Amino acid sequence: MYLADSRDAPAAVPQRGRRWAAVPGTVLALGAVSLITDVSAEMVTAVLPLYLVSGLGLSPLGFGLLDGVYNGVGALVRLAGGHLADGGGGRHKAVAVAGYGLSALCKPLLLVAHTLPLIGAVLALDRTGKGLRTAPRDALISLATPPERRGQAFGVHRAMDTAGALCGPVLAFLVLGVAAEGYDAVFTVSACVAALGVLVLVLFVPGRSGGVGAAGSATPSGPLRAPALLRMPGLPRLAACAVLLGLTTVSDSFVYLLLQRRFEVPAQWFPLLPLGTAAAFLLLAVPAGAVADLIGRRRLFLLGHLALLVAYGLVLAVPGGPLPAVVAVLVLHGAFYAATDGVLAAAVAGVVPDAMRARGLALVGTGQALARFACSIGFGAAWTVWGDGPALALATAGLAVSTPIAIAALRPSACSPAGPSACPSRHRTS
Repeated sequence: MYLADSRDAPAAVPQRGRRWAAVPGTVLALGAVSLITDVSAEMVTAVLPLYLVSGLGLSPLGFGLLDGVYNGVGALVRLAGGHLADGGGGRHKAVAVAGYGLSALCKPLLLVAHTLPLIGAVLALDRTGKGLRTAPRDALISLATPPERRGQAFGVHRAMDTAGALCGPVLAFLVLGVAAEGYDAVFTVSACVAALGVLVLVLFVPGRSGGVGAAGSATPSGPLRAPALLRMPGLPRLAACAVLLGLTTVSDSFVYLLLQRRFEVPAQWFPLLPLGTAAAFLLLAVPAGAVADLIGRRRLFLLGHLALLVAYGLVLAVPGGPLPAVVAVLVLHGAFYAATDGVLAAAVAGVVPDAMRARGLALVGTGQALARFACSIGFGAAWTVWGDGPALALATAGLAVSTPIAIAALRPSACSPAGPSACPSRHRTS
């Protein structure tokens, strides 16, 4: 599999001996913010379904609507976050603070929201905050890191973020076990933790960094609008491949339900399945980022989808599988995220100039998120009509077809022939 990558990039050769050099302090500070914020967010996520259905008597249909709001709003707002962050010479930190602050404000509002419309509004505001902060946060990471080490930097950040996702449910469990007020106590502690994350962001994360971008990352002379992004060499194909592969990426919830049903996982062990994926992601994120810097980020991004394809195949081929099969699927699922999440952001940063970095990240991230959302709807409908096996077989076939298409789209011949600078992935890390 020969893809456009940075293996021959001149800029990366002198740095190979420093591949595991310390990441910039900005990345560590943003990782700490994400870790703290994810502890807060996952505390709520862990108890919210039970709180809404059992505590407030919400119907499964009502919860489904809320879940759609929770996952769909952030993807749409991400474009606005990228636009605001790049405007006025770069307001990345200010927009990130607004996003994290808005999400933190929503946690105590759950204490007073007891109806479906109010809870839906609070969750929509929370996802609005997430959408606002994602692109400027990733832009700050890329702008603070030398191009040849961006994969490692994003890997470190995603590992810290995932550590928070692991700790949040555990903390919620402990609070529920000792607090008399139950859910209200969880929401209160979550709000305090979220406020701490905003404080760390304000005090320890500097504003927009400069001076470490790749050659060709200077501010473009034209207006900073979406059409200018779509004309950048390499970005449209990268975005299109992310959308194409996202259309065949089954949501995590469906993956765990498939494991539970087809591998006959006991119901009491079901809550541990997401922790298996998160643990694998945590362990593999940093090594995957370093490998991406070495062999090329596009290549690892596609290899991650091949790992997901193998996971789907295991679920299809080994019904009623033993425990090792369950573990193998979860490890492959975590490896998929380690090889794609931060790696895609690092690849986008390599083809978008500094002045449009947040917008480029938002454009690709939004397209991928909406594609995955569409896949979830289609997969759920296929499951309802044909059953879980045929639905997964259809998704597997789609992924098996779309991956070679993405490989062909990212070959060196797909780059513009306008010259070396028009094919960033062959001449600098991306």
